[in-house]
Amino acid sequence: MSQAEHPSRQRPDHEVTLADVRQLMGASTPHFALQLRNRIAKLIRGLPADHPARIEGEREIARLTELGFNGEVRGLVADPGMTTLPSVTDSSRQGDSTH
Repeated sequence: MSQAEHPSRQRPDHEVTLADVRQLMGASTPHFALQLRNRIAKLIRGLPADHPARIEGEREIARLTELGFNGEVRGLVADPGMTTLPSVTDSSRQGDSTH
């Protein structure tokens, strides 16, 4: 994932909106979380503290930071015959050279 921004958001007269932040949030996975976090931080950098896009962006930055460093657990234990995918920090996998 590139950290390059969409050209329309780079225009000096572009007003950052909640939709801009949410568009970046949509692709969040552990693999791309930190790149997305950086793009959102850059997007909201000049906004006032009470701007809705900044509030949403700061919330998302915290979530993406957690996701980027701690991964995620996917799936439901209740699904018959399936186990969850472990977080990247799952202690039971530490030292496992197969992951």
